[in-house]
Formats: sequence, C-alpha cells, structure tokens
Amino acid sequence: MNKIELIIMNSNEVRRRSLNLWSSIPSEVLFHRVDSSSMTILEQVRHVLEAEYLYLEILKTRKSLPYSDDEPNPFNTRDFSTIQDEVDFAKPYRKNFLDFIMGLNEEDLENIKIDRSDVGYTRNLGDMLMRMAYHEAVHTGQLLRDMRALGLKRPHLWD
Repeated sequence: MNKIELIIMNSNEVRRRSLNLWSSIPSEVLFHRVDSSSMTILEQVRHVLEAEYLYLEILKTRKSLPYSDDEPNPFNTRDFSTIQDEVDFAKPYRKNFLDFIMGLNEEDLENIKIDRSDVGYTRNLGDMLMRMAYHEAVHTGQLLRDMRALGLKRPHLWD
C-alpha cells in the first residue's frame, strides 16, 4: 500500500466511524448545545462536512481562503434539517475530495506546500491531509462526549 492509498484508507475509516456515530444520534437532540457558546450537535456534523469542502479549496489553491463566516459557500447558505440530509448534500463534495487525493502522486505529498502563514503555518500537502482526518476524529470524540452527557446510548466505534 502506498502513501496515497494509506491517506485514502485513513480518511475513509474516520468517515465510516463518523457516519456510524451520526446515524445513532436521535433527532430530538440535534439542536442540543453543551453550553451557550458551543455548536449544536447538528452544527458539529455540518462543521465537519463543510470543513472538508473548505480544506479542499485550500489544498487546491495551496493557501488560505479569503474566508469569513459571512462569505457564502455551498454549506452555510442552507437551512439545517437532518443529519442524513447533511450527509447526502455533502456526498459530491466528498467525492471531489477523494478524487483530488487519487490524482496525487507520492512526491506531491512532500513537495506541495500549503501556505497558511496568515494563521501561523505552512505545511506540506501530506501533513494537511492527515490533519483533515484528525479534525474529523476530534469532532467525533466531542460528539461522543456530548452523547454521554445526554445519557444517550453510544455506538461502539472501535472495531
């Protein structure tokens, strides 16, 4: 297995676990907040899906986006509905992300630099791809914590 295949496998495994978790969340808690400044459960799911779209735009341009929370993108102009609606909406963007990775070669992972010096770093493409999966995994952990706090049954994700 080469580096590209490993990155795709890791990304798919993280997403598989996220989908397993997301599908177990009862609809009556989608708008629950842990505290007044936190995202709702549904906002966390959208955040993960939207971040993948935004990260891909960053990777394609090799620099930070001229982005603010007010700037429209395919995700932030939609009303919230259900987790399944969010997942279905994100499918073509997920495909674009995976297609992008499959179009890379191993040298790209090290040689392509993503300049995000505006937020304090420049990293190679391989590093950024791994951090994207980590970002999603962190939010999976946060959602597990939120479900525990709500007394909800949590799926077994560690197979």
